[in-house]
Amino acid sequence: MTTVVPTSEEDPALAVVRFTAELAWADAGPEVAEPQVTRLCMEAQECIVMGRWLDLASLMLTSADLVFSKISDKDLECAFTVICNLVSKLENPDELEVAKLISTKITQQPNEKPAMCLKILFNLYNLLEGPDSRFFVYMQALNLALNGKVTDHIIPSFKKIDSFLKEWNIGVKDQRNLFLTIANVLKESKSSGKDYFKFLTKYLATFSGEDSYTMSEAKEKAVRSVIEFVKAPDMFQCDLLDMPAVGQLEKDAKYALVYQLLNIFLTQRLDAYLEFQAANSTLMKSYGLAHEDCITKMRLMSLVDLGSNETGQITYALIKDTLRINDDEVELWVVKAITAKLIDCKMDQMNQVVIVSRCTERIFGQHQWQSLRSKLATWRGNVASLISTIQANKVVEEGSQATTQGMAIR
Repeated sequence: MTTVVPTSEEDPALAVVRFTAELAWADAGPEVAEPQVTRLCMEAQECIVMGRWLDLASLMLTSADLVFSKISDKDLECAFTVICNLVSKLENPDELEVAKLISTKITQQPNEKPAMCLKILFNLYNLLEGPDSRFFVYMQALNLALNGKVTDHIIPSFKKIDSFLKEWNIGVKDQRNLFLTIANVLKESKSSGKDYFKFLTKYLATFSGEDSYTMSEAKEKAVRSVIEFVKAPDMFQCDLLDMPAVGQLEKDAKYALVYQLLNIFLTQRLDAYLEFQAANSTLMKSYGLAHEDCITKMRLMSLVDLGSNETGQITYALIKDTLRINDDEVELWVVKAITAKLIDCKMDQMNQVVIVSRCTERIFGQHQWQSLRSKLATWRGNVASLISTIQANKVVEEGSQATTQGMAIR
């Protein structure tokens, strides 16, 4: 098949118009095709001379759309490279308009050559200067990846989201849309549950002082985040209880029990969970929560709670009773907590005591900040005392050396 090869005699844009027009009218016969191709080329030439880049882009996209499914990926990429390069001739707001025109046309049939279309959008993104244009195209790329089932192609870019946000400088509503779409992409791709949860909570964190109607928009997603946290076998800490979007569930007729479940996992122990499960087993099953998995997680989180006491020591007997396990299982569960990096500790088998040196906090609220402040104050006092002792010893040592030197001179 013919490939677009621009020459010095003809503008690349004009070459693309001619190529796509000839292909689009090929079946009509030369008598019909030639006048149509000439007409389209003259229109394109006029747009180039007059600098009407938006009209030229529209003309080129219409022609390209007619042959989209007929040409090879190589020819398609070549044609759209030329079309996308039109944005380099523009400034906002025209740049944004052309970016919208191109990306909307590219994404209108997400199941047709989605990987190639995504590549074209990335190329367009890199040619744009305006942050609003770049954000619009990136969102189009996200939706294309999601609807076209090519999520693997865009997931690597999520590592740069923080730098993108600084560059785009977008408002709260756009941030919500961005975070929720990324979360949906990650869910569709069955990527890391932690990454999905991370962007879902970023979305929820954008709701703070909104009215109840706006807040209700996040209700279903708040439930999703709670269930995701409870299900995850490797997540033991989160800030969901501090988020207004999640807090609204507490008094909600439909979702109050979901909030109660979250509260149990983050602030209570195994006995509270077992009582809840006995009364709400149907609810647990409806959300796909496996009872045995929940018990395992609650045992670890209960052990973490035991380790957060001021003494830093937990008796084997207390662990046995709290986790509802046998005597010979106590050390096994302590090792599991260490492996999960929930606690750092030593086991004193002689005295049947676990000595905790560090413990992960399930939540980090006001109480945890006060505890940290107290520990830092104690550490600061200890350091100051150590410095004073060192300085005092230095003075004594210097005095002793001076006395010794004086005796030697006499």
